[in-house]
This record gives sequence, C-alpha cells and structure tokens, in this order.
Amino acid sequence: MTSSPYQRVGIIDLGSNTTRLIIMGYTPYHSFRLLDEVRENVRLAEGIGEDGKLRPGPMERGVATMRLFATLCRSNGVLRIVPTATSAVRDATNRDEFLARVVAEAGLEMRVLSAEEEAYYGYLGVINTIELHNAFVIDIGGGSAQVTQVNERLMTATLSRPVGALRLSGRYVKSDPISKNDYAALMAAIDAQFDGVEWLNGIAPGTTLAGIGGTIRTLADVDMKLRNYPLDRVHGYTMTRDRIETLIEMMRGMTLKQREDLPGINKDRADLILAGTTVLQRLIRRGGFERIVVGGQGVREGLFYEQFLVGENPPVLGDIRSFSVLNLARIHGFEAIHSAKVQELALTMYDQLGKLHGYGTAERELLAYAATLHDIGLAVGYYDHHKHGAYLILNSALFGFSHREVVLLALMVRYHRKGDVSIEPFASVLEPGDQQRLARLAALLRLAEFLERRKSQIVQQLRITIGETIRIDVEATGDATVEIWDANRAAGLFRKAYGREIVIA
Repeated sequence: MTSSPYQRVGIIDLGSNTTRLIIMGYTPYHSFRLLDEVRENVRLAEGIGEDGKLRPGPMERGVATMRLFATLCRSNGVLRIVPTATSAVRDATNRDEFLARVVAEAGLEMRVLSAEEEAYYGYLGVINTIELHNAFVIDIGGGSAQVTQVNERLMTATLSRPVGALRLSGRYVKSDPISKNDYAALMAAIDAQFDGVEWLNGIAPGTTLAGIGGTIRTLADVDMKLRNYPLDRVHGYTMTRDRIETLIEMMRGMTLKQREDLPGINKDRADLILAGTTVLQRLIRRGGFERIVVGGQGVREGLFYEQFLVGENPPVLGDIRSFSVLNLARIHGFEAIHSAKVQELALTMYDQLGKLHGYGTAERELLAYAATLHDIGLAVGYYDHHKHGAYLILNSALFGFSHREVVLLALMVRYHRKGDVSIEPFASVLEPGDQQRLARLAALLRLAEFLERRKSQIVQQLRITIGETIRIDVEATGDATVEIWDANRAAGLFRKAYGREIVIA
C-alpha cells in the first residue's frame, strides 16, 4: 500500500538545534505510514547573544535547509506542507527578517508555534503513541523545555522554560570535562527556572513520566547500547532514575571526545547531551519520579495527527493499541475476513481452555492482536512469511505496547506456522514464565490458522472437552476434512506446551 489512495503531507519542525522533515502517507481515520524522514543539524540558536538576534551563519543554514526540504516535498508529490518553527525563531528579535527570507528563498510560510502550542503538539505525539492516563510529559529541545501535565489523557497544565540543551551548553559547559563549578552553575540555573511551580512538587507516587525530544531519545539509545539491549527500538524504552544518575556521573567525567565515542551518540549531539540530561535529572528529582518512558514521536507527529484525525478536538485516538495493530495490518494488506476468523477460533479455544492455562485478559488481548497480524509477512513473500511478520512487528511503528508485549506479539506470529518456540535473543526483555506463556498462546494461534486453512471460514464452532486427552470437536458448514487433517498435523506444539494429547475431530 505504497501508492496512491494515500494523501501526502510534509511536516517540518525547525528547532533550535535540529530541524526535521517527515513525509506521511495517510487515509484520514483509516491508516498511515511514514514515507520519508530527513534530519539536519542546523543549530539555529547558535551564538545568540544579549541582543536576541539569530546570527548570519545559522540563519543561512536554516534558510538553505528549508529550501532543501521544500524541494524534497515537491519532488515526492507532497502538495501540502506544514512548516513550523519553535523556540529559536519564537524568541529571536530578528524573526521577521528570517521568516521573510524563508518565504522568498524557499517558498514556505513558517508557522511559529507559541510555547503552549509546542507543548500541545508534543502532547499529541505522546498521547497517541503511549498509554498514558495520569502523567507528565517532558520535551527537552535545543532552546527550551516543556513540561505538560496529563489527567485522564487530557492536557491540563503546561509550562515552558528556556533550558534547552543547546542554550545551556553554550552558557555553562565551558570546561572539558566539565568542572565541579560549571556543573554546579548548570544545576542551579535549571533549578531556578522551575522554582515556584507548585504542580511540579508533591507528585503522587506511581505517576508516569514520559519524555520526548532528541536529548531523551539519545540518552535511551546510549543506555540500550551499553546494556546490549536486544531491541533496536527507542520508543517505549524505560529508564530508571538510578540509571539516569549513573549515566550522568559517567558523562560528567568524560571529555567531549570520549562522549563522541559513546555508542548511540551522534557527534553533533555529544556536546549537548550532558546539559540536556541534567535538565531531565533535575525534573525527575523535583517530581520524585522513579522512571521515565521514552517516546519516539513528538511535535511533528502531533501536527500530523491534526491532519489524520481532521475535525477531532483534540485529535486523540480512542484506543491506541487496537488502532496501531489495525494500522500495521492495513498498510501490509492483510486479509481482514481471514484474520477475523483466525482470531475468533483462537479466542474460542483460549476461553474454553482457561482452567488449563490459567491466564487472564492481558494474554487474551495479545492473542487477539497476534491473530490480526499473523499473516502480514505475506507482504514480503509467502515463504517464511511467519519470520517476515515477526520482523515487521519488531521494526514497525506499533504503539501503546511495552517492549515485552511487542516481543510476545512478534514471537507468536513467528511461531504461528511451525517450529519449536524459543525466546532467544529476547530473554532479557521478557519475564519469568514467558517461555511457557508464549508457547501456549502460539499453539492456539497455530491451531486456529490451520483450522482456517483454506481461508473459507468453513469452521463455525469448536467444542473442547478437557481430560487426559484434549478433544476438539469441529462444527462446519461443509466438508472440513482438509482443515481437521492439517490442524492435527500442526498439533505438536500444543502437546509440548500443555503436556497433553489432543484430538481434533
């Protein structure tokens, strides 16, 4: 589904440090996919002094990048471009001069987001991709940081402070490695910006903190690389307060060159990461948060959801998990009727075998989602499509799920056709008991798939009798000989997972 029913929109986010373009293909309210993404290190706020003016060099870089992005959009058939600018342009005393140059030289009329709008679109990027109900969202950019309070999924308070990673690094990170005095001044400057904000103090224990922006994503990437984390997936990654403190202490003792050599850090962010992480650390301490969950989407995706959910106020998905699974299935051309029947049969067996497996609603929900996604690997090719499907799940934008749940979904799809279940190399992401849990769920998905072998929905009802041997009686609208024969052939995983013989008749 890479061609034409999709509309195309280009979203530009010109920040103080980095500017990004995403090109999204979408059918409103139905499905969307990322078609292209470009990142350029513009450092628009570099060198701003007491006069508040953007400097000629950064302005030139900014205009040239806008010209490049406009050309990329038009050459890709993008008719609608949403170009926005944030802190650096918002605060610049010569912003009108810069904006006029962008119009004249790139043909783009930039929308300068207010601090409140920037926080709002960051909130939309998070609330549509992470399961949050009562939470705080922090977005650390190059020029400023936004903190947003979320109650029952609605944005209820926000603030913006000029404590971005680029701004702070230019003013306080003057020694290499940073001296005790410079670091104390950095912390004091950050703390002073948040003093007197009462709703940041005394936060209820267990309140979720979510983080977006380049600093937080980079920090997560560093942590993942240092831990040899088995997933290459920043979105949804969780870091504890203790781990963040450890990383700060490590980076405080490093020279810039040593930080550049850290796995996970781009050289253009190595000089900013310490100041940006310190903003995060000070807010975590102030709010008493125990951990942070990392968001892979932010302001530009928030702007996109306004296009995708056009007319909704606010443009917030009602059920992130269900939509995300359907979106992934739709963009890979799944067969909706076949998948629905596989889901129905798998859940029927799950419910009737409840006394045997002892699992609850969480496992049932994951089994249902795996049934929807089980054949998406056919978009790559028939042979090994179970492996292709697992790869797509592990490497696609699947939102609202923890990393553990993503792995379980991927491995259920991986083993829905054949093979003995293995949780390697993902064991460190999973919990005790997940090997057996996965085997039992995959066994049901496998039987359901073969009971729908001809994709004809011929099997209507299943009645299970639990004894020393599990008996499944099949009711069908016609001759189900093929389905019953194939399901019996595929029952080996069930025997291993449940420790009982099975007969399908």
